[in-house]
Amino acid sequence: MTGLVVVIGIIAIILIFFGGFVQAVQWLLWVGIVLLVVAVIVWLLRFISGRRNSST
Repeated sequence: MTGLVVVIGIIAIILIFFGGFVQAVQWLLWVGIVLLVVAVIVWLLRFISGRRNSST
């Protein structure tokens, strides 16, 4: 019976860890999508306005 409690406790800790990890990944995914949209908007504004930076 004690072994079963230990196994259930370990599984619960693993599930809590993965639950927090998945939420963090989902949050970072949304941040990445927002940054991608902002980058596309900035690129479109530069493309439409005709600015050509030759700083390279």
